[in-house]
Amino acid sequence: MRILVCIDDTDNLESRGTGELASLLAEHLEVSGWGKASYVTRHQLLVHPDIPYTSHNSAMAFFAEISANFLPEFMTYAADFLTHESAEGSDPGLCIVEMGRLKSGSGLISFGVQCKQQVLTKAEAYAKARDLDIHLSEHGGTGQGVIGALAGAGLRLGGNDGRLKGQLRFDGKDSALSVAQLLAHPHVDAVRTEGGYHLLPIESVRLHDKVKSVLRGGESVLLVEPDTRGVAENCWKNLSRQQLKSY
Repeated sequence: MRILVCIDDTDNLESRGTGELASLLAEHLEVSGWGKASYVTRHQLLVHPDIPYTSHNSAMAFFAEISANFLPEFMTYAADFLTHESAEGSDPGLCIVEMGRLKSGSGLISFGVQCKQQVLTKAEAYAKARDLDIHLSEHGGTGQGVIGALAGAGLRLGGNDGRLKGQLRFDGKDSALSVAQLLAHPHVDAVRTEGGYHLLPIESVRLHDKVKSVLRGGESVLLVEPDTRGVAENCWKNLSRQQLKSY
C-alpha cells in the first residue's frame, strides 16, 4: 500500500532540522523491512506574525510503499519518534495519509495551497483530516505542527510545490555533464528550463553551487538556464540556491 507521511514543527534553532528527522523516519521504515520510501521534499508555508515557527515554517514529506501489516507498527514508531526526538519548545505534528483510503485528493491539495496563503487553525486542520479520513496527531508542545503537517502532505500530493531535501551529488562537479548522465541519477526525472523547455539527452549542463531539484508535475526536476561561460553552443547551468529560494 502507498502512504504519504509529513511532519512539521519539530525543531528549534539549535537542534536537528525537521528535514533530518523526516529522513531518519524514512530510513527507519526501510531498515526495519517495512517498505520503501521516496525522497523527502520541503514545502514552504505562510510566514506570518500570527504563526509561530523556528526559522522558515516549512514542512517535510515523503511517499512510501509499505506492507499493510506493518502500517500500525510504523505509525506507532513515528509517533514515539517525534515525541522523543523533537526539540524542546517545538510543537510537532504528524500526518499519515493512506492513499487508498483518502476520500478527496483535491481536498487535501486545496488545504495545502490554502495554508500557503492564509492563517489556519488546529481545529480546521483536524476537521479536514476527519473529513478526508487522514491520520493527524500532535506530539508535544501546543501541537500546532499538525496544521503544517497536513498542509505539507497536500502540497506533496499536488506535485507542484517545494524542492527535494539536500543536494544532488554527481561525479564531475563544476564540469559539463550530458543530460543523459544527469537523468541517470535516481532522483532526477527531468532537466528543463523554468519556461518549460526540456533539454535533449545530448545537451550539456555545467553543475555549480549546490545542485538541487524541485518538485514539478510530480517529478524531481533539475532546473537550468543558459550558461554564458559555456565553451560549447547550447550549454546550460543549473539554477543556484538563491534562484531556487522561491520554490
